[in-house]
Amino acid sequence: MQIIKAEQFDIQELVMQLKKGKTIIYPTETCYGLGCDATNNKAVDSVFEIKQRQKNKSVLVLMADIAMAKEYVIWNDTLTQLAQIYWPGPLTIVAPVLADVVLANGVVHESGTIAFRVTSHLVAHDIVTALGVPLVSTSANISSMESPYDISFITDMFTQSDKKPDIIIDAGVLADRAPSTIVSVSDGEVRVLRQGEINVDVV
Repeated sequence: MQIIKAEQFDIQELVMQLKKGKTIIYPTETCYGLGCDATNNKAVDSVFEIKQRQKNKSVLVLMADIAMAKEYVIWNDTLTQLAQIYWPGPLTIVAPVLADVVLANGVVHESGTIAFRVTSHLVAHDIVTALGVPLVSTSANISSMESPYDISFITDMFTQSDKKPDIIIDAGVLADRAPSTIVSVSDGEVRVLRQGEINVDVV
């Protein structure tokens, strides 16, 4: 595991490593996230192995902005309204993907949907923007363990693990916040799947 201070990492070098299939841990507006290039099957498989996550539990992704989201998701007025009110920020939306999108197995749910958001954390946002494709963003913990807000907790957690993340971006101790709120949007209807950091007025 290579640890790089958030104020020192070279974003172009990091993007090159992501495009090669490397996995990273990075800060988000909630907890530290574990991620990779969401279009790279091998990298996403590695994320599942590192997290020891069930294969049928798809992972969410970060989008750089609404324009990127529209390249992958069947967009509608309800999504526009939610995005304008709550993004960037800790609202994750589940919506149907467009046909023939290029995303790895484990990102698209068997129902044909993906979970995605536009992050408000500058480091995470800069990474996904420079990458140019969605960035996997699942909490950087081994499944069943608590969400991580401290790098020392992360390194201790993975010390004895056979499968480790490749790169860790150390942004210090993050504020202990709830995970993102998750809503599904189907046929214009909004349903709260997980109540998290923000309260959503169902539109």
